[in-house]
Formats: sequence, structure tokens, C-alpha cells
Amino acid sequence: MHYMANNFDMRLDPRKLVPGAKSVVSLLYNYYTDKHQTDETAPVLSKYAYGEDYHLVIKDKLKELLRLLKDEIGEIGGRAFVDSAPVLERAWALQSGIGWMGKNTNIINKQKGSYFFLAELILDCTFEYDSPATDHCGTCTACIDACPTDAILQPYEVDGSKCISYFTIELRNAIPADMKGKFENRMFGCDICQDVCPWNRFSTPHTESRFNANDTIMNMSQKEWIELTEEVFNELFRKSAVKRTRYNGLKRNIDFLYNPN
Repeated sequence: MHYMANNFDMRLDPRKLVPGAKSVVSLLYNYYTDKHQTDETAPVLSKYAYGEDYHLVIKDKLKELLRLLKDEIGEIGGRAFVDSAPVLERAWALQSGIGWMGKNTNIINKQKGSYFFLAELILDCTFEYDSPATDHCGTCTACIDACPTDAILQPYEVDGSKCISYFTIELRNAIPADMKGKFENRMFGCDICQDVCPWNRFSTPHTESRFNANDTIMNMSQKEWIELTEEVFNELFRKSAVKRTRYNGLKRNIDFLYNPN
């Protein structure tokens, strides 16, 4: 994804984002759910998109945490980030010891698995720092074996342009014809490499009410998705991460799944 090259100097040096920065505090926020869409033939949403847009939810949490830190240690300067600025989230998460990078390049936590969002506070004060976690993937290749588009080229190397999440969210043009039949009914995002990861047997359902699944979305049939109107899209996804695709993008994805041409 070419935009990742933008503002690369800021990605490498947080002080260019937050003048006087001395620390990066990495955090994770669980979004795992054991709920599933009721129609097994319906197009599938990634788990993280069942509820309210995580950008909104986590930004509120980070602002609250920053206030608590100021109450505890005095006036500090800094900014909160959640997938919204040129921050090397995984690199900082690795340094923090939150987890290791799995062979699918997701951060995996030994106690929690990988169904979580990453976020950061970049602050102008110092702390006692943690050290990186060790790798616990061993010889497992479950994620590599399960990826239907072969996006995981080799352990720890993913071609983002082959990922179902890229095709269904980031790509603005037509989905390549050679991907036909490889999406396993995914219309927005993909959880396949996480679903098969043995470490996610330790995942526990989140307790964030704003991430709770929208009942209407969870109970929609395949037919209702195929016949989705722009008006219904706008109502269902008004506060959802799915709105990133826009109506035309989601319809493109659904048509790609079920249109034989």
C-alpha cells in the first residue's frame, strides 16, 4: 500500500509528531467476540466491524487515560494515536513487550491472542520501560496454510496488496478477476489467519459495550445483503468502520462474491 511510504520520517521519529517526545506507551484493546452472523451463507464482516468504529471508541479511552496520567503525575504533554497518523504501531508494540510479531505479521499476546487494536500515547516524560517479548510461533504455519489468497509470502512477510482486507477495504478499483472464488465469503476485512491461530484459543470476549454486535447486521440474510440499498447502508454503518468502503465499495464486494460474471 503506497500510502505507507508517506511521512516516513514521522514514522521513524515520534518527536516529529510530538515535539519533545520521550516515551511511547503502547496499548492493546480487545475486540474479540464469539458471536457470528446467523446466516452462514451471508457475506462476512470482520469481527472488528460488528460494532461502533474503533477509532471513535479507543480515542475516547486514550483521552481518558491521558487525563488520569496527568492527575497522577502532574502536567505532561503528548498525543493519543489509534491508526490515525504515521506511527509505527507494530514496531512500538514489539519494543513494549505487549507481544511478538506472528508469521501473519499481527502482534500476538501470550495471554490474549491477537484480536485487539493497537494504540499509542506519545508523551514528553520518561518511564521505567519494558523489554520486547520473545517469539512463540515455533514451527506452526497455520496462518500461512489457511490464507486463501497466499498473501503471507513466507513467515513474517505479508504482501498487503494480496490480502482480502486490502481488496475489500483499501482498493478503489475493480477487484482482480483472478481473485474470484478466493474470498471465502468475506465482504469487509478478513479474520482467517487469526481464526486458525492456536494462540487465539486464549481470546476472551470483549467487555466494551460500544463494540457489541448490531443485531440487524448480524441477522441479515444473504438476500438482504445482495439487495442492500444506499439508504440502509447509511443507517446501518453510520458509526461503523465499514463506512470507509462507502456504499459503492461494499456493493462491489458483495457483487464480486455472488455475481458469476
